[in-house]
Amino acid sequence: MRAHYGKVTAAFAMISALALSGCSAGGDSSGAEAGAEAAPCEASDGPVTLEFTTWVPGMDQVVELWNEANPDIQVTVQTGPNGNSGTYQNFFNQIQAGNAPDLGQIEYDALPNFRVQDGLENIAGCEGVADAQDQFVDWTWGQVTFGEEGSVYAVPQDSGPMAMYYRADLFEEAGIEVPTTWEEYATAAEEIKAQGSYITNFPKTDVNWFAGMVWQNGGQWFANDGENWDVNLTSPESEEVATYWQDLLSKDLVSTLPSFSDEWNASFNTGQQWTWVSAVWGATTLSDGAPDTAGKWAVAPMPQWEDGGETAGNWGGSSTAVLKGSEHPAEAAKFALWLNTDPEALALANELGGLYPAAKSATDLEAFAGGVDYYGGQKIYDVFADASSNVNPDFTWGPTMTQTYTDVSDGFGAAIGGSGTLMDALETGQQKTIDSLKAQSIPVSE
Repeated sequence: MRAHYGKVTAAFAMISALALSGCSAGGDSSGAEAGAEAAPCEASDGPVTLEFTTWVPGMDQVVELWNEANPDIQVTVQTGPNGNSGTYQNFFNQIQAGNAPDLGQIEYDALPNFRVQDGLENIAGCEGVADAQDQFVDWTWGQVTFGEEGSVYAVPQDSGPMAMYYRADLFEEAGIEVPTTWEEYATAAEEIKAQGSYITNFPKTDVNWFAGMVWQNGGQWFANDGENWDVNLTSPESEEVATYWQDLLSKDLVSTLPSFSDEWNASFNTGQQWTWVSAVWGATTLSDGAPDTAGKWAVAPMPQWEDGGETAGNWGGSSTAVLKGSEHPAEAAKFALWLNTDPEALALANELGGLYPAAKSATDLEAFAGGVDYYGGQKIYDVFADASSNVNPDFTWGPTMTQTYTDVSDGFGAAIGGSGTLMDALETGQQKTIDSLKAQSIPVSE
């Protein structure tokens, strides 16, 4: 559950390379046409029933609002595991077999893979879609269009701008300044370790979290020149981030607990972790996992690489896509727009599923307007709104992110175990990503 702000730039013109000749996961070798014209999007005759697959809790209750108001366009909800835990593979299998649901939740970092495999309907020609651009933060619209003229492949759903959650009480009691730069963060880590705790946890399996760090630092992992993909996990910006966290790990200044585990939750609940640099959706993760610390947390912008900077990273974000083969793209697009712009739907999706909407109107919702008791009454969503506006719009995802995440995660685990470094993991992940692209006949530059 996550996403961002910004403008579509040349970085997204890249996927004009999606005349990419190869497809993965057994896809059709013909590939996807670059900037393909939207297919005719005419309303179906008579009542229709749409299938929608998601993993957001409570989405069935949100959809009930639609079904009550739209008797001729009914939507059934199928709830599955999150994307990389099985839903994406199910989508690919279903698309190939011709029995995919009409709509599916797809995270932004996975969309290029579906686009490469021609697994998405271009809904730009459906009523209201093209005109909806201004309703969403600019960066998220770039994610669903890939910079292709006349193309829209999904509707932005939610976003994940990053900031720093921190135990305000512990910092104050210890007389430690809340860090505003990464240099100060490292100094605070030493001071907190002297107190018998850790400043944070390094999440070896959350490579998309690490990507958010690189993103904040101005790094770029993927690019496309209209013909070839460029893979650059080892850029100077990535190296700076990797070296920074390697130093903290080597000095035992951060813990290495499995993310989102009971042990990880307990470390926050007992004051063993003083900060968590995370996305907006982490607000409820903390309150659910560390209930004994209610009222003691606060939120501040991410520490900066340069004093006085204001950049932020992003961790996550999803879209609602119309999958290839839907017999009712017009109705599916209409529902997707409603789901992600209707105030009542947005409010309920936040209440039940914790979504932070990509729609600009979300800032007007009561859920994001007031103080949050768990965070001492602070208006934390103001911090995240500012962070969202400071996310670099140019970050590009590659077409094989699941494999990239796995390869880098394996390397991170080895580094934490004392075998190699985080930078070694990025170098290995880069080569394996290149090899994976080549194996799927996806053009890649060396």
